[in-house]
Amino acid sequence: MSTTTTVPCVPSPAGGHILDNPALASLTGPHAHFAERRGRVLRYPPDVSPWLALPDEPDADDWADLAALAGPGAEVPLPGYRGRIPDGWEVTFHVEGVQLVDDGLAAAPDPEAVRLGPADVPEMLDLVSRTRPGPFLPRTVELGRYLGIRREGALVAMAGERLHPPGWTEISAVCTDPAFRGQGLATRLILAVAHGIRERGETPFLHTGAGNTNAIRLYESLGFRLRRRTAFLAARVPERLADGREAVPVA
Repeated sequence: MSTTTTVPCVPSPAGGHILDNPALASLTGPHAHFAERRGRVLRYPPDVSPWLALPDEPDADDWADLAALAGPGAEVPLPGYRGRIPDGWEVTFHVEGVQLVDDGLAAAPDPEAVRLGPADVPEMLDLVSRTRPGPFLPRTVELGRYLGIRREGALVAMAGERLHPPGWTEISAVCTDPAFRGQGLATRLILAVAHGIRERGETPFLHTGAGNTNAIRLYESLGFRLRRRTAFLAARVPERLADGREAVPVA
């Protein structure tokens, strides 16, 4: 029985846009120093970000390179991918998402926001584990500028930068300790991170789940607009590819 899967396709603007494949634009642009590459497939180191980049129209060799990069049986994230999943690859996760872009944010610095760095990672990981804003790993802080708000010394809210296509920066890891929600801390941090992005002459954007309606309403009220619908999915690498090649991991 065939296991071919096709993720529903949403048309992109005519001629395409750099944000249609933001991980590829990042890993071949400002984040090229992070890139692990095999053929035309690129990814961030696994302790930095789960995002990886396939070509816009991957062929059998690209899927073989991805299999070799990840290894047989590995689960690989395919954020934003809307094309055909080859035979033998099992889709293990699929959630519809949205991509929003700055369309008039009232970006401004925040006097209470502090810069977060490597020394703050244990607290950042703890906050993420309790609030689940999306993937945040031990080295994610290296991707850009992260800001936090502390109360009585404890980190209670944060937001920062992730993907970095030329001219754009993604706002990510927006989260607030449940005990401090309703105080507008996330809004303040989003606007403060956006201010730093704007100061570099770049444009903020972000992703969230299509079902996360409360967050979407907040983002739109701040001045983001929906640019496109996307998807967050993952697939498991088969032991052997459909053309008979083994999914041999890179040494």
